[in-house]
Amino acid sequence: MSAYIDTHRATYGVEPICRTLGLAPSTYYAAKSRPPSARALRDATLKPEIARVYESNYRVYGRHKIWRQLHREGTPVGRDQVARLMRELGIAGVLRGKVKRTTTSDPRAERAPDLVERRFVAERPNRL
Repeated sequence: MSAYIDTHRATYGVEPICRTLGLAPSTYYAAKSRPPSARALRDATLKPEIARVYESNYRVYGRHKIWRQLHREGTPVGRDQVARLMRELGIAGVLRGKVKRTTTSDPRAERAPDLVERRFVAERPNRL
């Protein structure tokens, strides 16, 4: 929210934007003066590490393997935290599995006969 206000404050001012968004201007100013949280600081140190492990492993490692590699290197971090930071970085592991193939019918093949002759309404049960 504060990033939006920062980009438009020169044009509209802080108070009108806050009024439109339903925020008190003091909320914006308090957020600007507040130091970064412990989580934000930890995320800032972990993001380069996650990106390094991802790049050094040919951009195929997913959250589980990156988490395991970081633990082997002595960096204590949670799996869900790795997944969240990977989403923020816009990186993902390679998915394994079979390729989904669809059936392509032969246009020259003989079709099944139309036994109901395109009549889809029955006069009574078990008669169509």
